[in-house]
Amino acid sequence: MIRGRLSGRALLGSMLLVIAPLGVAWSTPHMPGSDAQVLAELPVGARHESAPARELTRSRLDIALPLAQFYVSRSRASGDLRYLGYAEAMLQPWLRNAPAPPAVLVLEATILQSRHVFGAALEQLDLALQAQPDNAQAWLTRATVLRVQGRYREAMASCAHLAAQADAAITDLCRQSLAGLSGNLRPAYAALVAIPQQGLANEARAWRYSELGEMAERLGDDAAAEHWFTEGLRLAPEDFYVRAACADLLLRHGRAAETLQLLAGYESMEPMLLRIVIAQQLLGDSHSAEHRAMLSGAFEVEQQRGEAVHRREQARFLLDVEQLPAAALIAAQENWRVQREPDDVLILLRSAQAAHHPEAAAPALLFLQQQNLEDVRLAPYQRALR
Repeated sequence: MIRGRLSGRALLGSMLLVIAPLGVAWSTPHMPGSDAQVLAELPVGARHESAPARELTRSRLDIALPLAQFYVSRSRASGDLRYLGYAEAMLQPWLRNAPAPPAVLVLEATILQSRHVFGAALEQLDLALQAQPDNAQAWLTRATVLRVQGRYREAMASCAHLAAQADAAITDLCRQSLAGLSGNLRPAYAALVAIPQQGLANEARAWRYSELGEMAERLGDDAAAEHWFTEGLRLAPEDFYVRAACADLLLRHGRAAETLQLLAGYESMEPMLLRIVIAQQLLGDSHSAEHRAMLSGAFEVEQQRGEAVHRREQARFLLDVEQLPAAALIAAQENWRVQREPDDVLILLRSAQAAHHPEAAAPALLFLQQQNLEDVRLAPYQRALR
């Protein structure tokens, strides 16, 4: 069985951990000092998803919020979107009470962003910030949602609000990651390289490695990109976004066998299985047909449900695996209506070119011009589609 995976920015999934050590994220509920600390005594035999536990979460925010955070982290670690549903169930009683606590609103926004429901996520964050204008977690989450949508100027404004509450390195990471998408790639890359590691929490260090890897790749320095991705995975091996990015880099260089090594054991996650299938096809692996059928079925189910979490991966599957450029273009266009990261630009340009519909690339080309986004991977398609 293939489980849905949280696609898009891994940054948002880790921000709950990045900000929390700074002491500014969750001021209302009590946060346990260690995994060994007892939050509440449950009846003998009760499990965290049992009725007694759920009953406690309706009256105890100091239990509901950490449990919901646990579910979000499990979803990110396992790729199983069902855990997001469990987290939402923990939050619903608190969301029904007006006004909802800001920490609940921010975590709900995190869940909505993971489901690619970006408009609703921003609404929840706006409510949280109305109640708590100095909530650094809300501003950082807002910056990430806006970034995924390609709204870099608004995202930068959200980063600016971090300066008074968050550590300077977190603010710099937020700002420079956006500057690197807005015509200042090389200086932003240099600024992130210069950020000292000392004092950074592991989650912030992993975020920095991820950004450096992506920037190096957009600059055309794949050797440096591989170095940064490898360092990031050494620090945070559960970061599937970085693992997928590293796999893409290897595939671009025809290193299919290494790709399979990197992704061994991750076959249950659609984005990982997509890259496994591409690598298997390059190697003539007999397992590719089975995995190809699994992916096709998973995408069909998502389509029937009207979900858009893996639309980018579906477009790439149709283009690179099924060799159906016209269908890939439709999926890439649907994806473009939802999110606008560099990889979303790339799949739209590639699909438009392969389908011989250069006019379909116009929105992405205009976006590149307006944002002054630099990415050597896009240059060949930009020239061909003009």
